[in-house]
Amino acid sequence: MLLRLGGMVLAAVTAGGVVSGALAADYPTRVVRIIVPYAPGGSAGAQARTLAEELSRIWKQQVVVEDKPGAGTTIGAAYVAGSAPDGYTLYLAGTSHTISPSLYSNIKYDAVKSFAPVSRLATSPFIWLVNPTLGVNSIADFVALAKSKPGQLNYSTSGVGAGPHLAAEMMKAAGKIDIKHVPFRGSAPAMTALLGNFVEFSMGDVSALPTVKAGSLKALAVTTATRFSELPDVPTLDETIQKGLNVTNWSAILAPADTPPELVKFINGSIMKALESPDLKKSFQAQGFEPAPSTPEELRDFMTAEVAKYRDVIEKAGIKSE
Repeated sequence: MLLRLGGMVLAAVTAGGVVSGALAADYPTRVVRIIVPYAPGGSAGAQARTLAEELSRIWKQQVVVEDKPGAGTTIGAAYVAGSAPDGYTLYLAGTSHTISPSLYSNIKYDAVKSFAPVSRLATSPFIWLVNPTLGVNSIADFVALAKSKPGQLNYSTSGVGAGPHLAAEMMKAAGKIDIKHVPFRGSAPAMTALLGNFVEFSMGDVSALPTVKAGSLKALAVTTATRFSELPDVPTLDETIQKGLNVTNWSAILAPADTPPELVKFINGSIMKALESPDLKKSFQAQGFEPAPSTPEELRDFMTAEVAKYRDVIEKAGIKSE
């Protein structure tokens, strides 16, 4: 009897493996969606669309991008966490995904456990931007101006608790300056406010590169540990404010939890292949992204560490959700 039962269990496990493997082999047979949790017009959407085009070529199946902005990326994340774990709904996660758990008490998902990590995609800096009419040409100039007008200078970002906001708060603490945050719903309106001189500076992302290169905005610093290849003359916060001060803007692809491991492995391999494409590399470079693939396991460990890091920043800065 025990032998028979053991044989039945083995057969069930084996069958499950065959089904999982077959699912990966047949995938995809219909449209795949990449959910972007930001308003249109930002760097995340541009990155997702570039990846979608390459995956469409690899899979010979349409991959589309769908924007679901709001509530500090939690609307899009909750939607994906509640989707079927079949590989047809993927999520473009970023820095904000690991910030939300420390910012919102009522989210219905776990930033790590509710998802199946697939692969990191790319990294890029946040950029400290000013309107040229402000008349400052360096970090030192800006800090001096801020200290001469405590509490009077305003800065825009893509939203409360987003990566640019926390990067600015870390810079604020390191520079010992008193500046006020003006959150917007996305990168595009935050940049519009700066271009219109409604705020004195902004912590933006690489979607601002064309405006910087056109001379409409001036970049004073980048937040990464090393200088940004697209703005080689712009110093880092590590060089100008405080040694060791750096924040990397990152992106990754996640799937709903319980997505079959063989399917996760297949999508990971496809993303690895996409990130090796000369066309994608050229497009990412123009947009300001550096490809940075990973294994699913590496991504899970990375996200766990990021959640802990930003919890500490939020607690020290006393940041509350809107």
